[in-house]
Amino acid sequence: MDISRFIANEGELPLDNIVNDGGFFKIFRRVAVIGDSLSSGEFESRGEHGIYGFHDMYEYSWGQFMAREAGSTVYNWSRAGMTAGEYATSYARLMGWWDGDKDAQAYIIALGVNDFRADYPLGTIDDVKSRNTSPSFAYYLSMIIERYKVRQPNAKFFLMTTLRSEGDSPEKIKQKEAHRQLLLDLAEYYDYTYVLDLYTYAPVYDNEFRRNFYLGGHMNPQGYVFTSKIVMSYIDYIIRQNPEDFAQVGFIGKPYHNESCKW
Repeated sequence: MDISRFIANEGELPLDNIVNDGGFFKIFRRVAVIGDSLSSGEFESRGEHGIYGFHDMYEYSWGQFMAREAGSTVYNWSRAGMTAGEYATSYARLMGWWDGDKDAQAYIIALGVNDFRADYPLGTIDDVKSRNTSPSFAYYLSMIIERYKVRQPNAKFFLMTTLRSEGDSPEKIKQKEAHRQLLLDLAEYYDYTYVLDLYTYAPVYDNEFRRNFYLGGHMNPQGYVFTSKIVMSYIDYIIRQNPEDFAQVGFIGKPYHNESCKW
């Protein structure tokens, strides 16, 4: 039997191998998705006189498509318009997601798009390292990571970049690249933290992509299925690249995890 498709291969890029059964993503039995409308299965509707409607339809979210394909439990801790600031300072507490009974083995954090329009700066890794508590995306995102690390010290964190869109302005490109760099820096700063660099490796969202996968300014059902495929495939890739990091996933939240033990 050739096991090459199940292990890291030299020169392989994150989305070279698209999995169709969840791949190694399915080692996670409980996953939390923290995000905004694109994590919530957001659909746009048009009513009379062209009035827009926006609908969080979680059963169509990419998280729930992953849950059904991989057989895992995936929590939608997301809502249209969500920012890291709102999640960290009020929303998670109001919903009971800081201290509830749904601790996860993996947390996928897909925030930033709405933060670009927030009244605070992006911030840098230096703000996190210096424990600067001035409002910034970096500060709020670090709050989210650290709150869940207190509850699940050995949980895995996957930070999702924004995506490239055809027609992005120079200012938007600058924002997205700074956001990407911050996530890379956070992944280096925190243990068991990885970046889903969709900015670099996912397709550019051009007119052809939108024709097939968009409904107005958000995804259509096919688009959320497509997103579920690339998220699971990217996590499968990360697991295959770092097998030692994931060997004890079954012990997350249990007293058996032993960081110093090497087999």
